[in-house]
Order: sequence, then structure tokens, then C-alpha cells
Amino acid sequence: MHRLLPLRWLALALILLLAWDASHLDLTVMRWVGDAHGFALREAWATRVLIHEGGRLVSYVAMGFIVLLNLWPRLLPGLSVRERRWWLLTTLACLAVVSLVKRASLTSCPWDLAEFGGEAAARYVSHWAFGVRDGGGGHCFPSGHASAAFAYLAGAWALARAYPRSALAWGLAVVGLGIVYGVGQMVRGAHYPSHTMWTAWICWAVTVAAARLGPWRLARPAAA
Repeated sequence: MHRLLPLRWLALALILLLAWDASHLDLTVMRWVGDAHGFALREAWATRVLIHEGGRLVSYVAMGFIVLLNLWPRLLPGLSVRERRWWLLTTLACLAVVSLVKRASLTSCPWDLAEFGGEAAARYVSHWAFGVRDGGGGHCFPSGHASAAFAYLAGAWALARAYPRSALAWGLAVVGLGIVYGVGQMVRGAHYPSHTMWTAWICWAVTVAAARLGPWRLARPAAA
């Protein structure tokens, strides 16, 4: 029963996420932060420089740390070689899956919509309307910037056996940063709320699957 708990949480989150999509609340929320003149915070220092550009830097530092873990065993010596490699490969897998979905998506960003003064003069189309173009450039779903945080969820699983407190701190930091990145991009008009939610769910699902399935699964996936 305990081993099925993460899968049940994933399923519940998926149901709630699908319900959000069906409600079309994405457009409602964007109308709170944007208007026909665009998005007031699109070029604000806090959103564009601190959250967007700064978030990329944090992601690069985190990836460098994970790579260093695999090159220097004395760093966090309690981790096994398997856990170190799993952490790196799972993080890369999360980034890759989000990138592939984004590349295939026809959904444009909110700031492209004619309703928000977008130059592309796109109209709102659900990202579930497969094959239907909205008149914009597309490739905006899910949120790539949010993956700069959520893709690193694997650290909570990898650290759980040897460093449970650090695992909790890492997981909370990842979720917290993911929310900040998502809200920052939303108020800029770069992404709908669901784009961030889907990035979080995809990275969570990939991490859980990697911890439980295949030759790279962790010995104690339930620890996370």
C-alpha cells in the first residue's frame, strides 16, 4: 500500500490539473495581470532580471553541483555511485521531456495574444486542441523556465537515504523556486498558470518513474 502512495498522489494531481484545464481558468487569470496594452511587469527588473535571468543562473549552478557530485566522491560521501548517477540522469531526463513537449506544442505565449496587444495577433486555443494553430509562434507549452527548478526534484529522492534532512530542504527549495519562477513568468505574460503546473507534474512523474522503474531505479524509492 505504501509503495503505491506516490502513484496515487500523482494521479490525484493529474485529475486536478485536468480539471483546471477544462475550466479555462488560464485565460481568466491572465486577464487579471494583463490587458490590451500588454503586461505591465513584462520588463520589470524583479521579473525579467531577478526571476528570469537569475533563475537560469541558479539552474546552471545546481547542474554544476550535480555534475561535481559525480566527479568528486568526497562531496556528500554518504551517497552511493548509483544515487549520484541516478540524480544526474533523472534531472537531465526531466529537462529533456519538458523540452521535447515544448518543441512539439503549437500553443503560443499569452503575450502573443491579440487580446493582450501581441504582435502575433494570436487567439487563445487550449493546449489540448492538438493540431489547431492559434496564430502565434507556438512552442510555449509547458513552461521551460519552471523546469529550471522542477527538473531538480530528483535531488530529494537521491538524498533521502543518506541525508533525509537535506533531502527535505532540497525538495522544498525546488518547489518554492518553481512557484516563484512560474508566477514571475505568468505576470510577465510569458506563460499561463497551467504551463507551470504541467512542468511540475511532468518532472514529478519522470522522477517517480525513474525511482521505481528500469535498470536505474533507486533501491529505496519510498524513502523520498
